[in-house]
Amino acid sequence: MESTTREDARQLLNKVPEVTLYFWIIKIMCTTVGETAADFLNVNLNFGLTGTSLVMGALLAVFLAMQVRYKKYVPWLYWLAVVLISIVGTLITDNLVDNFGVALETTTIVFGAALLATFAAWYASEKTLSIHSIFTKKRELFYWAAILFTFALGTAAGDLAAETLKLGYANSAFIFGALIGAVTLTYYVFKANAVLAFWIAYILTRPLGASFGDYLSQPVDSGGLGLGTVVTSFIFLSAILGLVVYLTLSRKSSLGQQPLEVTSEKLVKENG
Repeated sequence: MESTTREDARQLLNKVPEVTLYFWIIKIMCTTVGETAADFLNVNLNFGLTGTSLVMGALLAVFLAMQVRYKKYVPWLYWLAVVLISIVGTLITDNLVDNFGVALETTTIVFGAALLATFAAWYASEKTLSIHSIFTKKRELFYWAAILFTFALGTAAGDLAAETLKLGYANSAFIFGALIGAVTLTYYVFKANAVLAFWIAYILTRPLGASFGDYLSQPVDSGGLGLGTVVTSFIFLSAILGLVVYLTLSRKSSLGQQPLEVTSEKLVKENG
C-alpha cells in the first residue's frame, strides 16, 4: 500500500516541470507574451478590455480544467495554461486601472496582499509551498491561484516602475533582471531557502518579462523599439513552441544542473 501511494505521488509530481534553465527561459517568455498578446487582442483586434477578458478568461477556464484533470505533467498543456494565465493576470490589472481608475500603487499593494494570503492559506493547509510537493488537487489549485496573483502583481509593479515612476521600459527590465540576479546569488552562494528563493524569482520574472515586452513592442517615441505587439508576440510564441516541442520529443526536463528546489524524490519520501 505504501509503495503504491508513493508511486502515485511520483506520477502526479510530473505535472509540474523541474525548475531548470529551460523552465526560467520559457517562464520569462510567457510573461512577455502575456503583456504583448493582451495588448494585441485589446488594441489591434479591437476586442476591447472587456471582450478580451471574457475570451481569455473562458479559454483559461477550459485549459486549466484540463490541466488539473490530467494525472501527469504534459508540457504543451502546462505551458499553454501558463501563457493564458499570464494574459488573464495582465488583463485583471489593466481592467482595474483603465476601466475602474484604480491606481497602480493600489493594485500593486492589493495583489501583493492577495498573494501573501494565498501563500498563508496554502502553507496553513499543506505545511509546504514547494512546487515539487504538488501531488494533490488541493495543492495544485493553490499553485495556480498563486501564479495568477504573481502575474497580476507583476503587471502592476512593472507598469508602476516604468510608467508611474518614469523609469522607462528598458531601465525597469534591467532593475528587475538585477533583482533576479541577486536572488540567484543568495541561493547559490549564501544558501538561501530554496522555496523562498524560487517564489521571489518567480514573482520578479513577471515585471521583467512585461517591461521587456513593452520595450520591444511600444513605439520609439514612447521609449520602446517599435516592433509592435504582433511581431513581438509572434517571436516569443514561436520560441516557446519550439522549446516545448523540443522538451516533449527529447523528454528532457533539465540541463544537468540541480533544480532550484529540493528534489521530488526527497519530498515523496517525506510525505509518504
